[in-house]
Amino acid sequence: MTHDTGKKLLPEQRDNLLNLLKNRFGKNTNRHPALEWADIERKLATHSEKLWSLYEMERTGGEPDVVGYDLKTGEYFFCDCSAESPSGRRSVCYDREAQDFRKENKPANNAVEMAAAMGIELLTEAQYRELQQLGNFDTKTSSWVKTPSDIRKLGGAIFADFRYGHVFVYHNSAPSYYAARGFRGWLKV
Repeated sequence: MTHDTGKKLLPEQRDNLLNLLKNRFGKNTNRHPALEWADIERKLATHSEKLWSLYEMERTGGEPDVVGYDLKTGEYFFCDCSAESPSGRRSVCYDREAQDFRKENKPANNAVEMAAAMGIELLTEAQYRELQQLGNFDTKTSSWVKTPSDIRKLGGAIFADFRYGHVFVYHNSAPSYYAARGFRGWLKV
């Protein structure tokens, strides 16, 4: 659990998370060639709110890992790298408008607000395709991705998965939700 104020981790939570992230980083060097954990850990040490977001990503089954680095800004990119859509973020519709639209069988939450509460962003379609270059993700599940406003205005939302050796991007009505559909997020540190 986090403190009620400031979204900070307890020292033990912080240490456990950093150890977990370090181990994952070391086991998946293909996701971040030429990056050093010590540099990332130094950056994380000065951003406790980002550590809290990473904790939330981990707590909900995302298995976050470093997937990139921006030379211009000096920021590292973390992304949910769980094999399937994070288990603690499934059975959600796309956004609040979609959730409010449902009259019966409303889901408990929605992807856009969950991501915002965690301090992360939904992956875009392009980011989702980039993630799939690092492995095969969502072979049995699917993930909502950030939906362009013109599609959302018409009542739709988009999601993606990996089947038959290819990334597929589909559409659905935004209020829909399924036990095997969640969302993946990313975070800049």
